[in-house]
Amino acid sequence: MGFLYIYGKKQLREIDRRVRYLEKRLDACTVVDRLPADQSKVFFGAWVTLEDEEGVVRRHRLVGPDELDHNPAYISVDSPVARAILKKEQDDEVVVKLAAKEKIYTIEKIEYSTE
Repeated sequence: MGFLYIYGKKQLREIDRRVRYLEKRLDACTVVDRLPADQSKVFFGAWVTLEDEEGVVRRHRLVGPDELDHNPAYISVDSPVARAILKKEQDDEVVVKLAAKEKIYTIEKIEYSTE
C-alpha cells in the first residue's frame, strides 16, 4: 500500500510540473489566424518545396515547435533549414549549415494553405 501511495504522489508531481510548463507555453504562444500580406516570401505556416544540390525535392511546412506532432513534413521555425529560408522568395538559393557540412537548397515553390 505504501509503495502505491508514493508512486501516485510522484506521478501527481510530474503531472503538476507538466501543467505548469504548458501554462507558460500558452502564455507565450501567438495565434496566427491569417495569411501573410506578401505570400511570395516564406513566413510561418508556409509550405515550401526545396530542391538540394543532388536534385532531391522535399516539401516542408514551417510550424511552431509545439506543433511538430511527429509529422515528417513539418519543421520548426527554429530549425536551421527554416531559419535559412525565412523571408526568402521562390528561386532563391539558401545555404544551410549542418553539423559537419553546408547544404545548398533552391526554393522551388511557396504555398499558403490551411491543410
